[in-house]
Amino acid sequence: MAKHSKLSVVPQITVRTRRAYFDFKFGQLHVRTAFPTTGGFDEGVTLFCLHSREGSSRSFARLLPEIADERSVYAPDLPGFGESDAAPSASCAEAAHAVSDLASDLRLRQIDVLGVGFGAAVALDLAAARPELVRRLVLIGTPPLDRIPPVKQQTLVLRVNADRAEEPWSKGALAHARLADIGSLALLDADPKTLAQQVGAFLKS
Repeated sequence: MAKHSKLSVVPQITVRTRRAYFDFKFGQLHVRTAFPTTGGFDEGVTLFCLHSREGSSRSFARLLPEIADERSVYAPDLPGFGESDAAPSASCAEAAHAVSDLASDLRLRQIDVLGVGFGAAVALDLAAARPELVRRLVLIGTPPLDRIPPVKQQTLVLRVNADRAEEPWSKGALAHARLADIGSLALLDADPKTLAQQVGAFLKS
């Protein structure tokens, strides 16, 4: 009887997703999290995902499992959005402070940040205020160039093709940035695997 050769099987990484609440200065933040059960999140810097004014952490519900195979991922409802308590104002500075509180609560020394729209502005404020905390930025929909604070972090700007209001885009506002195009903000829902691959490749580079 012929012997069958044994094929090595690569174990499939299982990603766990859950929701939790964390304290910040003005109450509690509702946060969606994802991480591989193998502990593979230790292979990459923790990623925070910050939503637009029109969204909440739910915007990233399909993205989190796709990108969490090598790193832990946290998507908070920013203050006053989703299920999080509100801050006195809906400013970028207060939202950035809340995200900073979350990172401190989790005892993280460094994070990468992906921001969409308002979340991109919050990410930039956080990167400027705490450069030792924020390692890299991924921005989808940047604020007006005159409102971008000077940041030194490596940055990937994913420009929405359909939004010509973002033109002209000046690299001078983000000295260490690279530019790439995506179809639309709907990519967050329509094709999370593609976005995860694009973001993951930048964070590894």
